[in-house]
Amino acid sequence: MNPELGRFALALACTIALAQTILPLAGAQRRDVRLMAAAPGLAIGQLLALAVSFGCLIYAAVTNDFSVANIAENSAVAKPLLYKITGVWGNHEGSVLLWALILAVCGAAVAGFGRNLPAALRARVIGILGGVAAGFELFCLITSDPFDRIWPAPMDGQGMNPLLQDPGLAFHPPILYTGYVGFAVPFAFAVAALIEGRVDATWGRWVRPWTVAAWCFLTCGIALGSWWSYYVLGWGGYWFWDPVENASLIPWLSGTALMHSAIVVEKRETLKIWTILLAIGTFSFSLSGTFLVRSGILNSVHAFANDPARGVFILGLLALVIGGSLTLFAWRAPILTTGGLFSPVSREGMLVLNNVLLCSICAVVLTGTMYPPFMSLLFGRTISVGKPFFDAATIPLAIPIFALMGIAPMVPWKRARIAPVLRHLWLASILALVAFAISFWGLSGVLPILSATLAVWIVASSATDIATRIALFRTSPSQSFRRLLALPRSAIGAAIAHAGVGVTVLGLAGMSQAQHKIVEIPIGQTEHLAGYDWTLTGVKTEPGPNYTALVASIEIRRNGHLVTVMHPSKRSFNTQNQTTTEVSIHTNLLADLYGVIGDSHGEGPAATYVLRLHWNPLAPWMWLGALVMAIGGVFSLSDRRIRIAAPRRYQADNATMETTR
Repeated sequence: MNPELGRFALALACTIALAQTILPLAGAQRRDVRLMAAAPGLAIGQLLALAVSFGCLIYAAVTNDFSVANIAENSAVAKPLLYKITGVWGNHEGSVLLWALILAVCGAAVAGFGRNLPAALRARVIGILGGVAAGFELFCLITSDPFDRIWPAPMDGQGMNPLLQDPGLAFHPPILYTGYVGFAVPFAFAVAALIEGRVDATWGRWVRPWTVAAWCFLTCGIALGSWWSYYVLGWGGYWFWDPVENASLIPWLSGTALMHSAIVVEKRETLKIWTILLAIGTFSFSLSGTFLVRSGILNSVHAFANDPARGVFILGLLALVIGGSLTLFAWRAPILTTGGLFSPVSREGMLVLNNVLLCSICAVVLTGTMYPPFMSLLFGRTISVGKPFFDAATIPLAIPIFALMGIAPMVPWKRARIAPVLRHLWLASILALVAFAISFWGLSGVLPILSATLAVWIVASSATDIATRIALFRTSPSQSFRRLLALPRSAIGAAIAHAGVGVTVLGLAGMSQAQHKIVEIPIGQTEHLAGYDWTLTGVKTEPGPNYTALVASIEIRRNGHLVTVMHPSKRSFNTQNQTTTEVSIHTNLLADLYGVIGDSHGEGPAATYVLRLHWNPLAPWMWLGALVMAIGGVFSLSDRRIRIAAPRRYQADNATMETTR
């Protein structure tokens, strides 16, 4: 009965979501207080129903209920408990149900944290979120039912893809999906603003925290996926411009632009139309990525190639959500006031240029990702767009962004002169020049040298921004500390996030100097790489929970001193008849020593083994930078003024308007 209960709860959630869509929107339109007041309760009810449904699916996986097709195809008796649970969302049906659950969490969060919002606006936002949720729940029920039964039930399941049996990838989808789905809230605010015909500073202040929260999750999700590909796939790389990787990068780029554009709306009440379009576009890209992955159009190591009927359903949902919102935008955007004017040399001008560059990169990545499938569809030609194209097209656009990041936070609003700003950045400029000299001596290639220089420039200028705000070294330490405590946390968070970008760029510059070697050697032979001696000292076979592993022992020495012993392995999964590699990594945070074992040839003492050896300088800094970025975002969210000031100001404005009438 458990699967039937789960299906019933899913159908109930869909019914509640439809009511959540119709009643609050009708109430807001008719100014019916009772209908608008129903919105929070419906949002919470939908969440509870979906939580029951998702819990039933997890219970079926944990109890090895192989009468459920989803469990039989993606689980097995011998699979460890962690992966039985996380495997629930490691497949098409479960991932769509997880998507719907996170969307319901977003709706309930607006209901819970949006109590100070005007009743009509909150009702519209919750109603729009309910409509999107209803679409995905219908998708689950009609074409992707996770509770479908099979009979007779097999004694054991087929097991999940061995590549997905990893802690990193176990938690990567929920974090990534939270980022994807989180942008539904700014989307709902944008559509609600178009219906009301009102966008002002308080609207920007409401939208910004939801955007920052979604951006933080998406940043962590992308970084976790990149780290997984680095230490699981065994290729020694971190980003391969894989189509599904690009599908997550595109909304991250547009979401970054949205986050900065919302600041302009909040501070200067301008760029309103542009911000509305970015909010719609970012969530549209999230939905489009779902369509591309679920429809099987994109081929990827972690894409779901499925029944075309599913792609048709999602395409219809895309047309309804994206087409409907863009049609509303075309109709209602002209009535939105444009706001104040500003000089090209101003904080607003810098943010506009930042948005143009980010959206240009977004367009390049979107074009390079979609060009091959469209060429195949229209002309029957199979082409490949790979790393050379993306690097050549995106790097020239990224470099100006990195340069502007050091200047823009210190430029005044409305009108400014660059010379005074540059005078504040004299120390950051000197540090960047020192970094240029060091990298010119230690790195090879123009791009790595420029990247390392810009990375130091970003970090140093971010620190300079905070130092200037608190008058560091220009007043007493106690006074500077008091100024630091009084500084808005959003400003500190922005500086931390920008510094995180610099740390990641420095890691990328270091990785460009990586050295690697592929060798086939017998036990006892030593290879030399990057000043280290790598000796294969032994190979043995070890049993695992649902696999058999061939484990190598590699001693690494430098100048005769033992640095570490690495144990890379190759796992054979009998149920799936597949093999995977388990990378062994030793790091001191300045460089990674990275070993992979491949095929073996021969038997006994004469046997040889293929080894892939890497020395990756500054590799950990790439993911450390992403973590710092997310920490900066979280620090910005802790700014109480973002949560409290906007509702009070909005209510005061409304009271003034009513008095004027």
